[in-house]
Amino acid sequence: MPLFTSRKQEKKVKVTFSNDLLFVEREGEKSQVFPLDFFPKLMNATDEQRADWTQTDKGIHFNQLDLDVDVKY
Repeated sequence: MPLFTSRKQEKKVKVTFSNDLLFVEREGEKSQVFPLDFFPKLMNATDEQRADWTQTDKGIHFNQLDLDVDVKY
């Protein structure tokens, strides 16, 4: 009897910053834009801290800042 496993396919996401804005873009879809005013930790973060993120089921987690940004997929 074969065993079946299901894997969630990871959605490829691009995270960029420009002009006090956070852009989250999923492959083939429109960008979601968030003012950094909503996330003071990100506004004051270094480039290294901003670059250290992982994708979660609900959005983006910035590891060094311990900050979650919920993104509608």
